[in-house]
Amino acid sequence: MSLTTTEPENSANQPSPAATSRVGLVMETVRGRMATRSLAPGARLPSIRQMAAGLGVSKSTVVEAYDRLVAEGEISARAGSGYFVSARTRPLSLEPTRPASAPEVDPLWIMRQSLEPTPGRLMPGCGWLPEDWMPEEAMQKALRAVARAPHNRMNYDEPAGLLALRQHLTLRLADRGIGAEPGNLILTDSSTQAIDLICRFLLQSGDCVMLDDPCYFNFQALLRAHRVPVIAVPYTPAGPDLEAFARLAAQHRPRLYITNSALHNPTGASLAATTAFRLLKLAEAHDITIVEDDIFADFEPEHGARLAAFDGLERVIHIGSFSKTLTAATRCGYIAARSEWIEGLVALKLATSFSNNALSAQLVLAMLLDGSYRRHVEGLRSRLADARGLTARRLAKLGLSLWTEPRGGMFLWAELPDGLSSEAVAGKALEEGVVLAPGSVFSPSGSAGSYLRFNAAQCSPPKIFEVLRRACQATARAAPPV
Repeated sequence: MSLTTTEPENSANQPSPAATSRVGLVMETVRGRMATRSLAPGARLPSIRQMAAGLGVSKSTVVEAYDRLVAEGEISARAGSGYFVSARTRPLSLEPTRPASAPEVDPLWIMRQSLEPTPGRLMPGCGWLPEDWMPEEAMQKALRAVARAPHNRMNYDEPAGLLALRQHLTLRLADRGIGAEPGNLILTDSSTQAIDLICRFLLQSGDCVMLDDPCYFNFQALLRAHRVPVIAVPYTPAGPDLEAFARLAAQHRPRLYITNSALHNPTGASLAATTAFRLLKLAEAHDITIVEDDIFADFEPEHGARLAAFDGLERVIHIGSFSKTLTAATRCGYIAARSEWIEGLVALKLATSFSNNALSAQLVLAMLLDGSYRRHVEGLRSRLADARGLTARRLAKLGLSLWTEPRGGMFLWAELPDGLSSEAVAGKALEEGVVLAPGSVFSPSGSAGSYLRFNAAQCSPPKIFEVLRRACQATARAAPPV
């Protein structure tokens, strides 16, 4: 199934409509011939007079087109000899008229579509807050304060990250029942970097990792980059299916289990305390280290069960970030782990990124200390509660049913009616400029094909639900008869 509409590539004799000027026509003609190797690296281009006559344009048009191609490094000019194709080899295109294939609906599909710079595109499937939900004025104030600080550090940060922020983080973790000292903490640029460092530190050849099914799609993408097999454990509204967890742990002996305890992505569920106790016993019995991604903690109206609180950072590595609550441009996360692991993680951070974003760390600390961060997240919780309610009602009118009722956060995990394919619906919606989040990208086993994840904060435009209704109807019509 094609999820995007793309223009066909063009042969040397058939420039595309993208050539909006005569100069563009000449440039695309040259590029087309280079792509098919009719103009190979080092070959001489037709003279200005020949190209002008062949395309029916003026010689000055060809001169301008050739000059632009020179500036872009596509061709080179030799005094007295003419123009020649540059030495670097372009990708070979044997069938230039074949339409480009649509992006694979893989774990990064949503990210690719959401980050595409397309004006007017609506993104109810993305995983971040709208820009106008961010505390712009408070952040500007904090940035000014950081700039005025007499001992402000604009160089590399200390290896483990800004000490003052790590000290403050111990207080925030204590509010969740997690005992930690600054020596248990290392700052990172994001929770993704945190998981990457943990994988580098703990995983060896032959290891496998257990993930929830469904789970955050980037967990899968990151483990794929590490070439690590994934074991999918079914997820329930109270946490992982413990019977399946025990069976899979005994069968595959995974080294790590990566999960969200609070406001699980994509389902919005939160771990029950009874499930947490039994899960820790299973992890101990099968020698599994748990990575607890707590990136959505500040969206909770009140803190629930935390594996790291019950475990004391013995078998659990706790990670978090401020990128979701502040802005994706503020790259500041952390790892809380047993102290003997921190030194190795710091060494890996130095080897792979040398430092972390010191300016972001100072900005976050300033907002934590002046109270603006606390006020901001309190407002977010209330605003998200209203948005979830409105989005749930709109989904229900279209026949979608919620898998669970989240007690906080931005995500709703909803099942399409009549077993419709979420990939097909997402493809239809994308044609109208709406990026949905098909369940297949979240499910390691591919078993969530009829689900969609909705970000309630991004769902205020009524157009989203009009497009969703049409996409569902079109998908139902196109479905083969049973």
